[in-house]
Amino acid sequence: MKIGELSRRTGVSIRSLRYYEEQNLLHPERMVSGYRAYVDVDVVRVQRIQALLAAGLSTQKIERILPCMMLHRDGLRLSCADLHDDLVAERNNLLDRIATLRASVEALNAIISASPVR
Repeated sequence: MKIGELSRRTGVSIRSLRYYEEQNLLHPERMVSGYRAYVDVDVVRVQRIQALLAAGLSTQKIERILPCMMLHRDGLRLSCADLHDDLVAERNNLLDRIATLRASVEALNAIISASPVR
């Protein structure tokens, strides 16, 4: 399938798909005409990329994780044990950022509640 079809099937823009290729996340074949040629497996790969981006991971980390993602009967699992600690650290970093944002919201709430109503 061509890039437009992959875009339609995944809901991801053509620009993003080209970016994923630049970041070494997608590896389409090239037709003689120069057009990119994708296969059905690329639909699943793009969906996984989207899920990992939504989880807050960088494309550099996703590049390391994608080859280790395997589908099991009870969901996705990592087949590379060395990534476990990295993912735990990433999760903990996100939790720290969430705590910082919550503290900022509380500080703003205190300022707002102490301000005269306009």
